[in-house]
Amino acid sequence: MTTPRAATVLAVATAVIGSLLLSAPTVRESGPPAATVAQPAPPPPPPPVVLTPEEVEARVIPAIVTLVADSGLVETAGTGIVLTPDGVVLTNHHVIDGALDISAVSLGNGAEYVADVLGYDSSRDIAVLRLQGAGDLSAAPLAKDTAVGIGDPVTAVGNAEGGGVPVAARGFVTDLGQAITARSSTDGSRNRLNGLIQIDAAVRPGDSGGPLVDATAAVIGVNTAGNADSDPTKPAPAQPRSYAVPIDTAMTIVDQVRAGTASATVHIGDTPLLGISVTDDPRGAEVLWVSIGTPADDAGIEIGDVVTEFDGIPIRSSDDLSGLMIARHPGDAVEIRWLDETGRPRSTTIVLEKGPPR
Repeated sequence: MTTPRAATVLAVATAVIGSLLLSAPTVRESGPPAATVAQPAPPPPPPPVVLTPEEVEARVIPAIVTLVADSGLVETAGTGIVLTPDGVVLTNHHVIDGALDISAVSLGNGAEYVADVLGYDSSRDIAVLRLQGAGDLSAAPLAKDTAVGIGDPVTAVGNAEGGGVPVAARGFVTDLGQAITARSSTDGSRNRLNGLIQIDAAVRPGDSGGPLVDATAAVIGVNTAGNADSDPTKPAPAQPRSYAVPIDTAMTIVDQVRAGTASATVHIGDTPLLGISVTDDPRGAEVLWVSIGTPADDAGIEIGDVVTEFDGIPIRSSDDLSGLMIARHPGDAVEIRWLDETGRPRSTTIVLEKGPPR
């Protein structure tokens, strides 16, 4: 099979040469040879301006918001990073997890806003909000070169302890690409996170969702977890250890949310509510709790029942059900099949309602 291929290549080359020969050669007037003028090399870019710690904090603080997420039972305080003047804000998913209402206060202009959830990725602990009626907000500068090095000086800024007052924690990058199991300080839930920046600054619970910035005040990460005690009267640990989601990872999710592109982990828009919590069962997803007045409750699903099928797709674990709910929205009608406590199969069609982000 190689011979025809070689013949084809040669034929093309011949055709090109033939076309060149059909054109009359350019005639150049006799005279001195043309002079070649060397172009000067472009000047190197100016080195980044390294700021004092106080200058870093002064530049960052106007571009963050303090957040309060109200679940009806508990209020969770956190921080957000302003991405656009019209109020697109980046924060952690665990800050707004379960929230019925979210309010934000800009540290740039002091105004208070109602925040809507545009979308989120709980597996990477990132959420995207929009502040209603916002305009002309100071947007945080994001690092263009996200190459972070061990030993780089950094500053974490946030709503430490939920007091609504910005607090800065200074330190250095101590490791990269770290994996941790983070525990929520509000409900104790756990989440496995990967690819994190590790720093030795004492980041506290209210700092969640706030910016981690470099020496030029550019955001390199989103503060997510730390080992500092939630009690500010207690001394910081001898070796503080905190973690941030790299800004390029976070912005990949932000861009996906703003484009309206859902995926296996990224949910867009309002969160659908079924009304049950489940755990793994050999037959599917066993129901641990049913919320009163929810679609599941109205359908007759009870504690101890096992969900086996969701809209025609078999359910083999609690993760299967959670993953399928990510792609659904309030108002969607889905067929649910389950086994009651006697093992009898049951089914019905349920219309999902609007619920808090999960």
